[in-house]
Amino acid sequence: MADVNHFDFSGVYPEDWAAALQTELDEPNKWKDICNVEFTDSRVLHNPYFTDLTVYTGSRGTPYTPQAVTETDESVTYSTYKWAAYFIDRADLIQSDYSKMMYLAQRQGVQLNEAIESAMYATHASFTDFGSEDLAGSTGSTAITVTDTNVSDIINILYQRILENNGASILERNGAFIVWTPYDFTQLRNFAAANGFSSADKVLSGGTTNPSSGGGFDYLGFTHYTSNLLTSGHVFAGVKKVLHLGILRGTYGDVNYTNDPNNVSGIGIVSRVDYGFKVWTKVKPLLYDVNVSA
Repeated sequence: MADVNHFDFSGVYPEDWAAALQTELDEPNKWKDICNVEFTDSRVLHNPYFTDLTVYTGSRGTPYTPQAVTETDESVTYSTYKWAAYFIDRADLIQSDYSKMMYLAQRQGVQLNEAIESAMYATHASFTDFGSEDLAGSTGSTAITVTDTNVSDIINILYQRILENNGASILERNGAFIVWTPYDFTQLRNFAAANGFSSADKVLSGGTTNPSSGGGFDYLGFTHYTSNLLTSGHVFAGVKKVLHLGILRGTYGDVNYTNDPNNVSGIGIVSRVDYGFKVWTKVKPLLYDVNVSA
């Protein structure tokens, strides 16, 4: 990192910028609540797993056949990164006060976290498809038009699918989630407001967010979120803490400063996050790409 003492922040110390950025990065958010997050300086994570055996029924005096154990190695490489780079003209620095600089530092942290969230939703092709066929007792990927009359069916069938895919124990331990589009989340609010006394009171009083869980709303066995960052036509649902997210510890929250980048008078302020998402084979049946009408 460059010598930050040589930079003129017009009363704003680089250490303050880094602290303001880190404060925002440390805030609770959706991906921290949903994913199994590992902060690491490793490049590759290996996650080998064994196939399950089949238990057979026998009778006394009859032989059994041992089953060979097969090991498969899965891995994820942390090689993708998002960067947020400000250029601030030297004159703008002189004319800006401390609060403006701290606002920019905070926004840098917010936007990096949002970039990770968007990347999480962009992995939807790795999840298990869930469509209108699932509501009819089959499986498929036809888009569902979410309404206040079928939103509870979607939630209940998702819960059923998790149980059918042997996710009961991990569901009880970790909990489940759904990230809705703003329109679909409104249908959920309408349903919750119209059904039940305590849930209706909570929704009608505006209490549908829990900051400690990244803004989630607990209802019908799921933590419900809403996001504008979802990939169009896709809602994300499943069991918490089974989608793996690795973040490179050494760059997350680190800030680099450069004088006169590209020979333009001013200061460059760059922060980045290196990451990798992985849906392990054994947990794919517990993560759902809910196809919805955009």
